[in-house]
Amino acid sequence: MSSNDRRETNTPAQGTESAGQESVTISTGHTVELPVRLQATMLGATFAAPKGEVSALLPDRLEPIRATLTGDAAVTLLSVEYHAVDVPGLDPYDEFAVVVPASHTASSNVPYISAMLEATNGYVWAMPVTTAPAKAFGVDVWDYPKEVAAIDHADEGSVRETTVRVDGERFVSLAVDRPPTTAVRRDGRSYTQKDGELLEVPSEIDAEIGGWPFSDRVSVSFGTQHKAEPLESLDLGPRALGRIRLEGDLLFHASERV
Repeated sequence: MSSNDRRETNTPAQGTESAGQESVTISTGHTVELPVRLQATMLGATFAAPKGEVSALLPDRLEPIRATLTGDAAVTLLSVEYHAVDVPGLDPYDEFAVVVPASHTASSNVPYISAMLEATNGYVWAMPVTTAPAKAFGVDVWDYPKEVAAIDHADEGSVRETTVRVDGERFVSLAVDRPPTTAVRRDGRSYTQKDGELLEVPSEIDAEIGGWPFSDRVSVSFGTQHKAEPLESLDLGPRALGRIRLEGDLLFHASERV
């Protein structure tokens, strides 16, 4: 069954050419009213990676940001716990996102600063989640590339290590030392693709956010699961452009055709 088959026809967002609807009933029977609010804790890191290899992960019309003085692009790995989802009957779940910071518009990127400010804005390349309803929520509403996986956390002091297994095979392990946070409100965006068409998902953040640049208090390794291979080939290295932490609310709007 396609995403279009799963959607109910309701009122589209006003003022935009929207690929989503203001109200979407997903394949599990849950009804999602857009925009939808989620309460989350995120911990992750952004790494420099060769622009050519990173560009190959992106669909047409998206360009990776310039993350370093030498012209490298960036890849962000995020471990996410959703503590509450404003959808009746939809339980909390965990998620792991691989995001390629990128844009469809020509913009002036400032090396290193752009990598921190745009770390979570970009193309969602992979997004394992821990429950089937969470997968339906992301796929049916926004066409995010979600798949059900086992996501385990191990905490030691201020460091959290997250390990993701898909179909029993290890995809990735990521350990990050939590940076301090401060209250921030800002807009965000992510990109996904449906039937060859580029979609943008606007979002709003109202949270405690922290970042720490040029940090070696991270580690990442990839397993044998098939989606790990193109990421392992990026040779992300032992040092991150920045560590990322978020604790608070996210508001996701209907997707818009780019």
